Formats: sequence, structure tokens, C-alpha cells
Amino acid sequence: MDSKQHIQINGRLIGDRQPTYIIAELSANHHQSFDRAVDIIREAHRAGADAVKLQTYTADTLTLDSHQSHFKIQSGTVWDGRSFYELYQKASTPWEWHAELKSIANDLGMDLFSSPFDATAVEFLETLDVPAYKIASFEIIDVPLLRKVAATGRPVIVSTGLASLEEIEQAVQTLQNNGCNEVALLKCTSAYPAPPESMNLKTLPDLASRFNIPVGLSDHTLDHHSAITSVALGGSIIEKHLTLSRTEEGPDSSFSLEPAEFAELVNAVRTTEKAMGDINYGPTESDQNNLAFRRSLFAVQDIQPGEKFTHENVRSLRPGKGLEPVHLDKVLSATASQQIPRGTPLDWHHVA
Repeated sequence: MDSKQHIQINGRLIGDRQPTYIIAELSANHHQSFDRAVDIIREAHRAGADAVKLQTYTADTLTLDSHQSHFKIQSGTVWDGRSFYELYQKASTPWEWHAELKSIANDLGMDLFSSPFDATAVEFLETLDVPAYKIASFEIIDVPLLRKVAATGRPVIVSTGLASLEEIEQAVQTLQNNGCNEVALLKCTSAYPAPPESMNLKTLPDLASRFNIPVGLSDHTLDHHSAITSVALGGSIIEKHLTLSRTEEGPDSSFSLEPAEFAELVNAVRTTEKAMGDINYGPTESDQNNLAFRRSLFAVQDIQPGEKFTHENVRSLRPGKGLEPVHLDKVLSATASQQIPRGTPLDWHHVA
């Protein structure tokens, strides 16, 4: 299987040793108001997001307008009791908004791309010259859709919620074999909201090892811990839903972050990146001055030339200005080469 440890979106390198790419998911939180969608994009920018993501579908491209029982949602989610058609009518982002929303995001310095849910959505998004595509968890098994997206040649980020390892392998192979050279995978738990104990974040480094492509987290928890941990485990992408207020009614509001929370998340991720650093042993620049608090060997009495070093005239003390304590036995087997006043840090030129 071909592999690539980085992808690029609009010239931005994403992957190992690069800043985490943070995506604000708009989803249905616009509540069918264009102005609200714009406000969320502006809040994403203020919070420090790198990108905004939409979802491109219509109720008719996803399901049937039917009242049969199997078209009713009864799966223990926040959407239970509604029909699939009713949910997607309420949640969809009007296609006529896409171009202007993309322009607004781009003017703010953010990328904007989308999750397409059928071939017509891909064709439409291609007219907007989106910089990348996102495959939603529930679409990871839609091989015809994956082929359609791969044929665009654009980078593709894939959420893996519900997917078995075999299904993930199938998705990656389908994309790579059909024209997509830049694929990233997001660990995802498809629960809304997702409890922390369901996240299984140890899967992240395993995904990275198996596929040798960038990995990250599509996070539906209501705190920052999973996202921060994902960065510590090697994740390079975070996707999180953003809403103006969780108190607003809407299909996605209850598991989305509010603007101040999203900003806290971004700040926490950036701090985590700094703390990760590199593999390092020994003092860093920031703790260099504290070497003085180590012990070293000092003359604790006046010592005459030729006098033997003993436990009475040499001790290991702070500060760390003299020979390291590991050399005490060697010093005690020698004599002084010169006069050494009390309080002198010992050096090899003192030792005969």
C-alpha cells in the first residue's frame, strides 16, 4: 500500500512534526440561518481554527421521505423519534450558501471544505474548487462515493467511526487506487456526545503505524481531554463541532463546543504541542541555570600541598561548581597538588 506521512491543504503541511490542523465543524448548527452560519465561521476564526467544514447533501440525496418504521430514528441518539428525512431537511446546509461561506472563511485566512454525501455533492463542490474533502464516518463504506472523491485528486480526510480495520483498509485502498495520493485518518467514536471511556485513543498510534499516513481525532466529547491526548499520541488533525450556544435547539447543538470552549481547546492544543518537543536527555535551555543546585566536591578545610584528601577536608556540597561527586573515590586516593583554601570547588588541577 502506498503511504505518505504528510498531506497538504492549500499549501499547509499536515502531519508529523507539524502544528495540529484544527477543524471547526459547522454541521447543522446554523439552524437554517445564513447569518448564524457566518457568525459561527467568524467565531471559529477568533478561536484559532485552521479550517471550517460543512456537510453537503440534501434530504433527498440521503434518504426517502417515508413514514415506514425503518425510516424512523430509533438508535438511542439525540435524534430519536424523528424520521431520517425530517432530520436531514433540518440539518442540511443550503448549497447556495456554500460559495459565499467559503469566501468569508478564506478572507479570514481559514480553509473551508466539506463532507460530500453523494456524487452530485462532489460535482458541486468541484465547481467551488474546495481544497480537500472529508469522508464522514457513516460514508466510509460507500465505495462508489470514495472513488468519486478520489478521482478529484484532492486530499481526503476520513473519519473511522463504526469502521472495522478491514473497512478502514478498504477505504484507504479505494482512495489510493483511484487517484488520491493524500489520505489522512481520524479516529472517531460515533456517539453524540461520546463518553470519554468510549474513545480508545490508544488506537491512534496503531492507525499511524499500520497505514503510515497522518492521523487525528474527530471528537464528539464535551471536554478537551481527548483532543489534547490525541496530540500527545501523535495526532495531527482535530475536528470538533462548534456552536454559538448549546442551549439552542438543533440536531447537533448538544454535543458541540461553544466559542469560548473552542478557543480554550485551541490554546490547550498549542500548549501541548510546545510541551511535546523532541526526544531530549539532559538540561534544556530553560533549566540550565539550575545546574548550580547540583552537588559537587569542595574543600571544606584549608588543604596544604601534598596533603592527602580525606572525608574530613573534602565533601560533596551544593552548588555544582566543582568535580562531580562520582569522582570522590578517585580524589580521596590522591593528594593535593597545591594549597587549596577552604570553600574552593575542586578541579583536576588541584589533584596530584
